[in-house]
Amino acid sequence: MRPMREVPSALLARREELLRRMAGRQVALFLDYDGTLSPIVPNPEDARLSDAMRATLVTLARHYPVAIVSGRDLPVLRGFVGLEGVYYAGSHGFEIEGPGGQSFELEEGRALVPELDAAQKELAAGLEAIPGAKLERKRFSVAVHWRHVEVGRAGEVERVVDAVLARHPRLRKSGGKKVFEVQPDIDWHKGRAVQWMLRALRLEGEAVLPVYLGDDLTDEDAFKELEGRGLGLVVRGEVERPTAADYALADVDEVRQFLELLITRAGGTVR
Repeated sequence: MRPMREVPSALLARREELLRRMAGRQVALFLDYDGTLSPIVPNPEDARLSDAMRATLVTLARHYPVAIVSGRDLPVLRGFVGLEGVYYAGSHGFEIEGPGGQSFELEEGRALVPELDAAQKELAAGLEAIPGAKLERKRFSVAVHWRHVEVGRAGEVERVVDAVLARHPRLRKSGGKKVFEVQPDIDWHKGRAVQWMLRALRLEGEAVLPVYLGDDLTDEDAFKELEGRGLGLVVRGEVERPTAADYALADVDEVRQFLELLITRAGGTVR
């Protein structure tokens, strides 16, 4: 993966280059939610779209195929975004819903829901003595948030998670911004979900340019999946890390500016 400092800014250094790469092709957009469309906030339930971002997404979806891809539960994600005419991929793509009722749920993941139930109970017991640790149950994962845990005790949280996983070898741990995700240990992630949606939308040909925007480690799977056939844009936020993305955006505000650039490219305006 490319070191962050070598990833050019999509809006500053390489704006014209980026537009040239899109020329003559249909752009399909895949957008992470937290840290991309909405800023990272102390309480995940407060991560709401700004009025400006919502207006941008409404207009964007009139001109391009749009999918929102998130680690959040599908009903929660759909409730936060609240737009018709877009695809939603929740739980890192384990469940997908599109316009007109089209839906997908990974069968192998569904079979492991009872094991996730058991792991959730064990995690709750193990984390009870660690102030600030918080569990968030999703249909296909259990998120262990440690944003509010004392810095010196963060390692304790991970040890509890690892101990539970040792008793549940069919589950795995993935990481994010001050969160551990306990998920089914299946070769499925945001990148696989993007490929599924491209097939479902019949957007697999050379005339289509898939573009993925995301800020977290889980978005790297999508960046890698699109290498050589699409474009990845990483949202830097406050953390610099290696990435497989092609370009960078500084923050949520630059994401909105980039999306507005695409709207202008398509001959539209944000109202």
